[in-house]
This record gives sequence, C-alpha cells and structure tokens, in this order.
Amino acid sequence: MVKTIQLANGETMAYRKRSGGGHPLVLVHGNMTSSKHWDILMDALDEKYTIYAIDLRGFGESSYLKPITAIKDFSDDVKLFVDALQLQSFDMIGWSTGGAVCMQFVANYPGHCQRLILLASASTRGYPFYTDLGTGDPASFKRAYHYEEVLVDTSKTKLIQGFYDEKNAEGLQSIWNALIYTHHRPNEGKYQEYVEDMLTQRNLAEVYHALNTFNISAVDNEVAKGSREAMLLHIPILVLRGDRDLVITEEMNAEILHDLGKTAQFVSLKNCGHSPLVDDLAQLTAEIEAFLEIGGRQYAFEQ
Repeated sequence: MVKTIQLANGETMAYRKRSGGGHPLVLVHGNMTSSKHWDILMDALDEKYTIYAIDLRGFGESSYLKPITAIKDFSDDVKLFVDALQLQSFDMIGWSTGGAVCMQFVANYPGHCQRLILLASASTRGYPFYTDLGTGDPASFKRAYHYEEVLVDTSKTKLIQGFYDEKNAEGLQSIWNALIYTHHRPNEGKYQEYVEDMLTQRNLAEVYHALNTFNISAVDNEVAKGSREAMLLHIPILVLRGDRDLVITEEMNAEILHDLGKTAQFVSLKNCGHSPLVDDLAQLTAEIEAFLEIGGRQYAFEQ
C-alpha cells in the first residue's frame, strides 16, 4: 500500500512501508523506476527491518511541482521526508541514481544514516551524458554541458520520452531487455506492473542532466568541478555491483571505491546485471543482511 506525506517544501512524497522491528531502513530507487521496483526485496529482507521505500520527486505517486536541477534536490527531499516521519537514525540503500542521492544525503546531513549500501550506483563523479544535439548522427556525440543539450538528444532523451508520451510499454521493455533484464526477467505480471510504473516518470531529461553534472569527488571533469564532498562520508559503506552490469561500468565502480577510500568495501555480485533483485535475490539479500548486521565480511574478518 502506498502512503503519502506532505513535505515542508510543498511537495508530496509517496512511499511504501513494510513494518518490522526496530531497525529502520530507507530505500532510494533509481531512474525509470520508483518504490514499486523494491517490492521483492522488501518482502525478502528479515522482519527485524522496518522498511521505507520512497518515490523520489517526479516518480511514482510523488508530486513534481518544482523541477529538479541537481541530485541535491532529491537528497534534500529525502531529508524533509525523514524529518516528517521523525526518523533520526537509519540505514540506507541507494540503487543506481539512488546511490548518488544517498551519497549526497550522507555528505550534507551527517548523523542520520549509520550504514550505506550502494547498489549498482552512479559514480561519485556522476554519470556522463553524451548527446547527439538533436542531429540523430552518432558521429556528432559530445558530452552535454547544459540541460538544453540533454533535452534535444534523440538517442536517449527523445527516444525514451517518446515511449513515455505514447505509453509504449513494448518500447520500454525492449530497452530493459537489452540493458537490464538480459538474462532473467520478472514474471509477466510483475514485469507489466514495473512497466506501468516506469510510465509515471515526469523528469527524465532533468535526471539525465543532474547525473551528468553530479560530482562529489576531488577530481574535476569537463562538466563539473569536484565538490570533494565524498570525503565527508565517514560511515561504513558497502558497494555492490553485478559482474555483468551493462549500465554501471567497472570504471564507474572503481571511481566510487577510489573516492570513498577505506570507508567502503566492495562485493561483486556473481552472474548479476543492473537488477540483482531479479537476477539473484537470495545472493543480494544475503550480502545486504550480512553488512547491516556485522558490517560485512571484511569487517568480520578484521575483528
């Protein structure tokens, strides 16, 4: 059941709650998804966890009154959400774009998140967006500098937005089958629910732009100077990436580990792509629960 809560900035945030014990866990989804896509993990995790899975602004059943311009807009919303529910201490899991949101949240609002899991996460240096500037010619690809350059791109922005506008479920499925559900897929009914949920997104180009300009590392790039906020993450962090993820590259994952330093430990999920929830739920659940319980295998070995 989806609940809603009014945030102090006027937006309405939708969320799913699975009641449990006294261990609060906040789940932050990625692009083209919402809290709906956490459903099987929420059912699988130990009952000791009380789970809150949110719909970011412009996704699912949350409002989108003011367009976002940066990942920090999402993380600020998360802060308003936990304040509204009076959640003061909790763990977090951020999936894909949600990983960037969680890292920004932890950097800006220390003391709330005790342990962080980055699942197939966008890099600390963002997720580069290459645009054809509306030409339709792959030879003209360049790194986007401005939102307008993202907006006119035909290779991703206009293609996916066209599927949204036309309610083209088959088109969305073709993208996910090629990039995410390459080996395993949800059952037909579940897949249909996920696709219908994808069609609720209202901020595709804005998210592409926010990811393109996100950079909390100490390394400047051609689009954004590094804010060095990654150095503010001093809590235990588990980085999870499927060994056949086609969305988050090994290079992006290496950037995360380099920029977070010794605070982060890495586990490669065997035979998993960008959605370990569908590829191997048991393996994913075991790694999550081990980390949340004892800090993960690396921590246990050091004791």
